[in-house]
Amino acid sequence: MDPKSPDDRPEAAASQPLEWRFAQVFGERGAGEDVQEVDIISAIEFDKSGDHLATGDRGGRVVLFERTDARVNASRTELERQDYLVPRHPEFRYKTEFQSHEPEFDYLKSLEIEEKINKIKWGQTANNALFILSTNDKTIKYWKGADNGTTSSSSTSSSRGLPNGGSSEKSYNCANNDLPFPPGGYASLRLPVVVTGQELNPVARCRRVYAHAHDYHINSISNNSDGETFISADDLRINLWNLEINSQSFNIVDVKPANMEDLTEVITCAEFHPTHCNTLAYSSSKGAIRLIDLRQSALCDNHSKLFEEHEAPGSKSFFTEIIASVSDIKFARDGQHILSRDYMTLKLWDLSMDSGPVATFQVHEHLRPKLCDLYENDSIFDKFECCLSGDGHRLATGSYSNLFRVFGCTPGNTEATTLEASRNPMRRQVANPTRPTRTLTSLTRAVRRGGENAGADGNGNSNDFSTKLLHLAWHPTENSIACAAGNSLYMYCA
Repeated sequence: MDPKSPDDRPEAAASQPLEWRFAQVFGERGAGEDVQEVDIISAIEFDKSGDHLATGDRGGRVVLFERTDARVNASRTELERQDYLVPRHPEFRYKTEFQSHEPEFDYLKSLEIEEKINKIKWGQTANNALFILSTNDKTIKYWKGADNGTTSSSSTSSSRGLPNGGSSEKSYNCANNDLPFPPGGYASLRLPVVVTGQELNPVARCRRVYAHAHDYHINSISNNSDGETFISADDLRINLWNLEINSQSFNIVDVKPANMEDLTEVITCAEFHPTHCNTLAYSSSKGAIRLIDLRQSALCDNHSKLFEEHEAPGSKSFFTEIIASVSDIKFARDGQHILSRDYMTLKLWDLSMDSGPVATFQVHEHLRPKLCDLYENDSIFDKFECCLSGDGHRLATGSYSNLFRVFGCTPGNTEATTLEASRNPMRRQVANPTRPTRTLTSLTRAVRRGGENAGADGNGNSNDFSTKLLHLAWHPTENSIACAAGNSLYMYCA
């Protein structure tokens, strides 16, 4: 067998830009059709297998999708027969939906509590059933979804069973009274003990409700790798819960000062390490990311590591702290890196190096001259999410005008692609995108990428601040991205 050429090696493939194409859309808006506020998607999450996708919206609903393409359902023989064919992209179909949260009113604080879903997290599958955590501003709910499988039959006979447990081996003509008379008379007839049937529209059931533990709005929930606990975070506190106990939680991080006038920093996001059940990270409004070890103490006042990038002297302005606030963090699947998103950039951090990010990717540098306008219309406070590919070679985040950007983060990869959430994702591309610039730090190579010199969205297009792509998720094992544009769920593959 001939040795692989340089272009066929995995490291070479990782450095080549991907060619993205439209795969599917759910809830596509028609021309001139108004979007209802309650239908706008507010959360997206793949499960660990990538076979299921969940979305939450501002109306408090959770919608589940399941994968239906040949890679999941085909037999091994069929897959071997298709080896020579072009690989199919993941295909999903609507599975079910349920009302997770309803609008509430806190009479003690005279406060309305929106039904909007802030975050969704998949739990570990047990007995072929799906489990989901969902939260609004105040209340977390644990749902058992529809069984992840086909209908089972109660018949133990080798004959073909009917849905009610009967047999179809022989048919009878009721009109001609062609019915068998049982030996013991009709009194000896027995109804089947179990009646089974295919559940066409399976309904999720709420297993637990975790309430009254947060004084401020919940911004994050994250499942632990131990499969037994999870955390919830608001502006000032992080609580640790056991999935089976909803009557109490343990406060593990508390940044609330004795005097609220001394408050200078709030928690913006928190996430468990993917494999180390004792480690979690949380970000702050000052651009810092803190790593804490639950084994150190019951209340983790002190962090084990601090990741932050200091501003250059003389560059501070009124907007410096606002745009430095971290809106989202994600651990890479290897557990060795953290991706963070602030208003202007994406930053990739190595857990073994806290001197600064190993790579910085410019997303909104072209908006720096417009910060005053963005502050006036509150756009500067938009919270964009970020995600990484399963292999850790690429990362993505959203922007305005329903655009999202994909960057390569492996050595030698200069990929910086801008796509639009539409049926033609590549229509915003330019022929010669700005090449990334590189700078060297004293410890490691830090990469800065993006369209620093291009106008508008980085490709010369004007921005529409009323349409923003805040939520997106990367398939855990394949190059497929799901993103939300208003009430529409778009999916792309490469």
